[in-house]
Amino acid sequence: MSAHIISSENDSLTIQVTVQISNSMLVSEEAILEAVNDVGNLASQEILKSFDTDGSPIMIGSSKWTSKGQEIKSYQTPYGLISIPRHVYQSSKGGKIYCPLEQNARIVVTSTPRFAKIVSNKYANLASTKVQADLSENHGRKVARSYLQNLSEAVGNIALAKPESWHYTTPKFNEPIKTISIGIDGTCMLLCKDGYREAMVGTISLYNLDGKRQHTIHIGATPEYGKNTFWQRMEREIVDIKRSYPEANYIGIADGAKENWSFLKKHTNKQTLDFYHATSYLKNVALAAFPRSKEKRQEWLDSRCHNLKHLDGEADKILDEMKDFKNKKLSKVIKENLNSSITYFENHKSEMNYAESLEANLPIGSGVTEAACKTVIKQRLCQSGMKWIEKGAGIVLSLRTLVLTKGRWQQFWDKINQYGLPVLA
Repeated sequence: MSAHIISSENDSLTIQVTVQISNSMLVSEEAILEAVNDVGNLASQEILKSFDTDGSPIMIGSSKWTSKGQEIKSYQTPYGLISIPRHVYQSSKGGKIYCPLEQNARIVVTSTPRFAKIVSNKYANLASTKVQADLSENHGRKVARSYLQNLSEAVGNIALAKPESWHYTTPKFNEPIKTISIGIDGTCMLLCKDGYREAMVGTISLYNLDGKRQHTIHIGATPEYGKNTFWQRMEREIVDIKRSYPEANYIGIADGAKENWSFLKKHTNKQTLDFYHATSYLKNVALAAFPRSKEKRQEWLDSRCHNLKHLDGEADKILDEMKDFKNKKLSKVIKENLNSSITYFENHKSEMNYAESLEANLPIGSGVTEAACKTVIKQRLCQSGMKWIEKGAGIVLSLRTLVLTKGRWQQFWDKINQYGLPVLA
């Protein structure tokens, strides 16, 4: 090791390090990284020792615990693997072993909190093989893939266990929040046992007076019959956000899935059908209107999409026009698609007040939620060759939604730093 402690006081360490310089800048930088890791290892060893007891008996609840002596234990840090002696305790009744150092230093599995934070952040974005390669290439850290998975699982389990008791605050904004849109959507992912199933994504987006999005909260849940876990998570987030913004205008935006609207109508004062889902049905109507003229078909479609978006009451007018097309002589497929479009507009015309929404600077599209399907689920859980068990996917989603929601990742670790980890039964 090229690093040595020069002096040690109560609240500071002075460490001297030697760096081997080369005539190659790249080689010199690699040497710097190695020296920095040496410093980190040495400092981590000394700091960890300060979280231990002096071996005196301690009280946990009404039980007296006594030290069994010091045992050597290895811990993973951002800089390397270190080994230190630390006291382990047991009650007079025997049973579980307790290590005060690990509780006081917020050790996760056998990792320092900073290394656990680094690894789980990377695991939220990358497969474990890529996390392992990244640590080796960019941090000079060679760590077993199984350890990275176990460590990330431990952090993810904390995230899954704490949403009811750990409240996360939204960022502070320089201007008032006028509108909050709540979006729901689903996308398929591959499970080991059940094949392709629908995972759920929810977004809660905050908008200013001009209709510009300021912040988005991401919620995700693995496939589940009944989707109870997802609905519960959404409700917790909505309750929290309404405490912070009770005067905001709450808008529900989704596609035509019935269960989405049943939920959104309970929690929003206005519901809007995603504009682009509505216009996708108009393509089928255009084919019924002009089955033999592509030019007239496109002209009709452009005109009705524009009117639906910018004119009040246009959904009813387009619906009447659709019904007139039923009298035309059409192929079976075209007629079936036309009837489907008529039913869709009849069911959702009350949610197609797009001109009114635009006038009030309200969102009319579910693009934020559809994008979240890609960023929360597809980009991480649907890579080539990936199949998941539900528990593993849930851990990744718990980490990923924390990372993707601005401010939450740091708040999560601040809470671990404040409250510690449940190391005792």
